[in-house]
Amino acid sequence: MASKLTENYIFRKFVCGLSKERVAELCFKSVRTVTRWDSGHKIPPECRRLMKLYSCRDLAAINDDWRGWQIKQGELVTPNGWSLTPDRIVTGNALLQISAENDREMKAAIIRTARMLNRLPRA
Repeated sequence: MASKLTENYIFRKFVCGLSKERVAELCFKSVRTVTRWDSGHKIPPECRRLMKLYSCRDLAAINDDWRGWQIKQGELVTPNGWSLTPDRIVTGNALLQISAENDREMKAAIIRTARMLNRLPRA
């Protein structure tokens, strides 16, 4: 462990939740280099992005369109806190694909129902 808690150590260990060994493997660096980062040496920006992306804390590392999006426990989480499972994403895309005029009423009914279900108390 670092002799003092540097910003880099806190970022690696607590923000990203990564071990020195995992960071070294991820960034193609040695454990010794990661130890130097922990002690305060600058982490290259590309390595910080990799660490954030790998730890699923910040998808903005992909590009700015993903700012605020995260992956938590296997679900994609939107900036406003909606959890999207793969099934929900596929269903939403399917609804967009069938955007004929007469389907708009059905979409509106589905959205109203989803909002009502979301307001129900959770068990």
